[in-house]
Amino acid sequence: MLIPVRCWSCGKVVAHKYQEFRDSVDTGEDPEIVLDELGFERYCCRRMFVGHINLIDEVSPFSIARED
Repeated sequence: MLIPVRCWSCGKVVAHKYQEFRDSVDTGEDPEIVLDELGFERYCCRRMFVGHINLIDEVSPFSIARED
């Protein structure tokens, strides 16, 4: 699904850095170094990025078409 806006444990805003993290990791950079550069030092915030599984493409075909 979508990455949560805030960390579940400490409440720090994390969603605004997810795309930058994903782009860096996709180019081959080490996730540990990228998270350090982005300023996420707490384990709880780091797990939000490392443990995230993007399922939106698999779930979206089952969404209900809404008429306005």
